[in-house]
Amino acid sequence: MDFSAAIRTIPDYPKPGIMFRDITTLLGNPRAFRAAVDALVQPFAGVRIDRVAGIEARGFILGGAVAHQLSVGFVPVRKKGKLPWKVLGEDYALEYGTDRVEIHEDAVKKGESVIVVDDLIATGGTALAAIKLLERAGANVVGCAFVIDLPDLGGADKLRALGKEVTTLVSFGGH
Repeated sequence: MDFSAAIRTIPDYPKPGIMFRDITTLLGNPRAFRAAVDALVQPFAGVRIDRVAGIEARGFILGGAVAHQLSVGFVPVRKKGKLPWKVLGEDYALEYGTDRVEIHEDAVKKGESVIVVDDLIATGGTALAAIKLLERAGANVVGCAFVIDLPDLGGADKLRALGKEVTTLVSFGGH
C-alpha cells in the first residue's frame, strides 16, 4: 500500500512554509485505513502488550484501532485539563512556550507494557512527554508507532536514542 497516496498535503497550513500532512483522507479510505492499522500492529505481533496509549487527537483514532486489533486496553494521552479525574501530567517545550499532556493516575499499572501511537512524529516533543509520563506512572513503553515521519525534524531519532522501537509507515521531507 502506498500510504503517501492516501494522505492529503495542504501547503502553507497552519502558516506559510508548512506542508500539512492530513490523514483524514487515509482514515476515510477503508482499504488504506485497514492497511495502516495492520501495519502499525505488525511489529508488535508476538510481543506482550498490555495497553496502547494514543496521543490526542488523531492518535485516539489510530490507537483505538490498534488496541482493538491487539485485544488490549486503550489509554488516552490528553491535553491539559481535558480529563475528569485525578491526573498525572508532563510538561514539554514548544517553539514558543510549553504545553502539557496528562493521563488518569490509574491509566496504567506498574510493569505494564505499552505502545504509544499517533498520526505523525515531527520534533518528538509530545511523544517524548507521553513516554516520560507513562513511564513515571509505572509503564514500560516498548515501542511507538506513527503513520507519518518527518525525519528532517528528528523526532523519531530522539525516540530511538531512548531505546524505543519506532515504527513509521511513510516519510515526508521538510516540515
